[in-house]
Amino acid sequence: MIDLKTMKSALDQLEEERGIDRAKVIGAIEDALTAAYKKDYGKRGQIIRARFDLDTGQVEFMQVKIVVDESMLKSDSPSAAAEDADAESAVADEKIVFNEEHHIMLSDARKIKNGAQIKDEIVFPLEAKGDYGRIAAQTAKQVIVQRLREAEKQSVMHEYAGKQGEIITGKVQKIERGNVFVDLGRTTAILPYEEQIPGEYYRQGERLRAYLYSVEETPRGINLRLSRSHPKFVEKLFAIEAPEVASGVVELRAIAREAGSRSKIAVTSSEAKIDPVGSCVGQRGVRVNTVINELSGEKIDIIEWTSDPAKFIANALLPAKTEKIDLRDETKEAKVAVPADQFSLAVGKGGQNVRLAAKLTGWKIDIVSPQGENSGETNHEPVA
Repeated sequence: MIDLKTMKSALDQLEEERGIDRAKVIGAIEDALTAAYKKDYGKRGQIIRARFDLDTGQVEFMQVKIVVDESMLKSDSPSAAAEDADAESAVADEKIVFNEEHHIMLSDARKIKNGAQIKDEIVFPLEAKGDYGRIAAQTAKQVIVQRLREAEKQSVMHEYAGKQGEIITGKVQKIERGNVFVDLGRTTAILPYEEQIPGEYYRQGERLRAYLYSVEETPRGINLRLSRSHPKFVEKLFAIEAPEVASGVVELRAIAREAGSRSKIAVTSSEAKIDPVGSCVGQRGVRVNTVINELSGEKIDIIEWTSDPAKFIANALLPAKTEKIDLRDETKEAKVAVPADQFSLAVGKGGQNVRLAAKLTGWKIDIVSPQGENSGETNHEPVA
């Protein structure tokens, strides 16, 4: 027989170090031994099971037969014409062909087990074969490795599915074709090129924080995708730095971001005594500066959210001052008049300030000066 005692310490190690459920590994061992025994010594239609004793390292084999009665059998059911029935489920409702290796009549079952009922299982011990070891070991090894991979895959899936939508930390493993592979310990995640902050460079071995936005199970493994350019990355960073955000007292109601350059966030507080902007900025700007440093110097404008569209748009265009805002509610268009000396500031370099304000508020914004000069870009549309 196979010396299975040596596997006990391995089971302990797998459970403690890799978080793989011991029962799943034992089940894999039993399935492997069953498959090997059935291949070498099983008969057509037999249900064979193995039971592995973790304490002694011994294994025993048994044959299972399903209890049936005459009402369940086809009228022309010769035992010699048995079907191949590998499944271990109870007999189906439709009529069956009797197979003496798979079935046992109710009257015979009750001679073995008092009170036996239809669809019960009657277990018979099987002989342990002396030459079983070599073939069984090879089969067991193959199946166990496969089951362990599956168990590890499910364990990783369970762990990281619960972390989707959060910030995780890892080490840069390698960089290929612009994509960054991040070692998380038990598995590897990918930071795609399009999810990186423009202008950032990554070195092998450096620690990296990113937003886990996708966890997918595929035939080849678990795919974890990270982002440092996602707007939610900014929100989660503030939740780390500001306890008011983490507790939900201060809420980030809207975020507009052009990663690596500038972000605008609109915040509100559920408690009147809590200043939402001040909570995010922190004393002497320490909180917002920590977030800015994590984002490689990306500028962040923090404004107070309000349900008043005109006031919200005015706040979103800060630091520029506004004079008058005309709203068209049916089309969600806003024409904003600003002082002449505020026109360039309101529009921003390359139209960035007004573009981010439009994304933040959900309104199309057109900036005009008192002299009638407009931004030249009347389609500053919000992005969903």
